[in-house]
Amino acid sequence: MTNAAMDDAAGAGGLTVGAAASHVGVTVRTLHHWDAIGLVRPSGRSAGGYRLYSAGDVARIHRVLIYRELGLSLDDIGELLDAPTADMTVPLRQQRAQLVDRISRLRAMVDAVDRMIEAANSGILLSPEEQVAIFGQRWEPSSVAGARDRWGDTAQWTQFAERAAGMTPEDWQQVADNITTLENDLAAAKRAGVRPGSAEANALAERHRASIGVYFDCTLSMHVCLGRSSAADPGFLAYYDAIEPGLVSWLRDIIDANARDRGIDPDSATWS
Repeated sequence: MTNAAMDDAAGAGGLTVGAAASHVGVTVRTLHHWDAIGLVRPSGRSAGGYRLYSAGDVARIHRVLIYRELGLSLDDIGELLDAPTADMTVPLRQQRAQLVDRISRLRAMVDAVDRMIEAANSGILLSPEEQVAIFGQRWEPSSVAGARDRWGDTAQWTQFAERAAGMTPEDWQQVADNITTLENDLAAAKRAGVRPGSAEANALAERHRASIGVYFDCTLSMHVCLGRSSAADPGFLAYYDAIEPGLVSWLRDIIDANARDRGIDPDSATWS
């Protein structure tokens, strides 16, 4: 039966509970419940005593469904449907305010997801010019793309992207400042002859591991692997040699010694 035919039937004598439920898209059980709590009561009865819903009853059901979609409770809907016309806007305005707040929160969530997607693709949500301004003239913005190509399918890159998505230029500036301080302290310690395995060297190794922990959780074993890969990478060698000749090899040695003192054998360390 078409909607028009249903409406005609409701107007003529009324719809049975089954027909009304089918017409509005709810269950018979729902209409029985709404009848029991006085929310929507059928205005007629058949000769056999069955509930019959008039066109006005069906219209009230539709209004209930609209208000339910807005998030109102059945108690609030009942008050709204039975309120004088002058009072109808009060709960609706309250609900509108809640919806506006919900929309705002959902938009913020969408923005956060968008930033995570962008961070997963680009690594750092800064323009190349901003990156150079923060990390210095020796910084190569293309290195981030290289890291993504190499590590983009790892859990560590996912973690990095999640953290990078929430970082501002000011946050990155703080990271850069901390790295500069750490590199200067490492160079000074090497020049001073600080021995790997000493308390001072271990503290510096832990500071270095913590600097990596800004991007992803770095275990002692992972730290050893990073120390080795850095010592074998021409780019890292050139970068650290510009700070202090031989610094990258010394850094690898203090990382290994720190791991050994903490129960990790550097010779068998794996990325875990």
